[in-house]
Amino acid sequence: MVNTKLYVEGGGESKALRRACRRGFRRFIEKSGLKGKMPEILASGSRRNAYEDFETRHRHAANKSVTVLLLVDAEAPVLKAEPWEHLKDRDGWDRPDGGTDDQCHLMVQVMESWFLVDRTALEEFYGQGFQESALPSNQQIEQVAKNDVFNGLNRASRNTTKGRYDKGRHSFEILEKIDPEKVTDASPHARRFVETLFKLTGS
Repeated sequence: MVNTKLYVEGGGESKALRRACRRGFRRFIEKSGLKGKMPEILASGSRRNAYEDFETRHRHAANKSVTVLLLVDAEAPVLKAEPWEHLKDRDGWDRPDGGTDDQCHLMVQVMESWFLVDRTALEEFYGQGFQESALPSNQQIEQVAKNDVFNGLNRASRNTTKGRYDKGRHSFEILEKIDPEKVTDASPHARRFVETLFKLTGS
């Protein structure tokens, strides 16, 4: 069984928020149907920190039984075939020596893009006053610009008791609630991420 370490963007500098980040991604992965050994999820905070943590761990992973993965926001449309190419062009981040395509994964364009396909989960989370019609109508969620995602969530939630969408207070609770099948049906990059985990664990 391969031991998998997954470095994810999210959690900021707060221990509580990093716990919430790990819990949110763990629940999302579990609900995807993963039956093998769960990856160890490490919340790195910033996007840059996630890449650097991944690169450092990869460089020191002499043991072939350890596979290190990276999951970060794309932050922009993905125009390249491979995620590493996108990160090189946008951020100047190099694929580490010996790194493979399967180790790099993108949330396109941001994690919140995933939320757009499960409006039932959003309505249940925010409750009365949630305005679904304010969300972007494009169901091709990877094509929805980052600013449009956040603006839509802010407008849709502004009249609820929880208030406008707050990345710190709301994001990982929503991540726990959304349906991974809806996400992977709508996002090829999300589907690739989940399928990679299945392949690594033999699920």
